[in-house]
Amino acid sequence: MTRSVWKGPFVDGYMMKKAEKARASGRNDIIKIWSRRSTILPQFVGLTFGVYNGNKFLPVSVSEHMIGHKFGEFAPTRTFKAHTAGDKKVDKGAKG
Repeated sequence: MTRSVWKGPFVDGYMMKKAEKARASGRNDIIKIWSRRSTILPQFVGLTFGVYNGNKFLPVSVSEHMIGHKFGEFAPTRTFKAHTAGDKKVDKGAKG
């Protein structure tokens, strides 16, 4: 279920302060955040956030097409280990 329009997008307050501080300094440092549930706003475009995925901070450079999405969408928490090839029934050495 989505959030009500009259409430507006959810953004943690500390993120707005960090983003304003980064914009004022003019430096392109990574802003570490733990709030994966926060919505990306137009004020964040051009900044780089380090989104915590439970293990490490993954750098996410915010661009215009990301507005309205959540930060957690761009920092996956699970890694897929490929299926092993040891279960094949075909013998590669046999011909015929």
